[in-house]
Amino acid sequence: MLRFDDAPKKPTNLSLNVKVLEMAKELGLNVSQTVDALLAEEVRRLYWAKWNEDNREAIEAYNERIAREGLPLERYRTF
Repeated sequence: MLRFDDAPKKPTNLSLNVKVLEMAKELGLNVSQTVDALLAEEVRRLYWAKWNEDNREAIEAYNERIAREGLPLERYRTF
């Protein structure tokens, strides 16, 4: 699991849609906190998508082996 909770903050300049920014402020949103949370979520999503693609062949090979040979300790399963 990728965790970013305890990382320090860094001031950053962003270009945001003026109307959206105004509405966010009217609604009382903390823009920095909201953008940080959404960006972290997107980074996690892209990280795991890339990880899955990078490891696709190994995962497919493992799944094929399990389909062919079964689970290694299957005979000890009680469910």
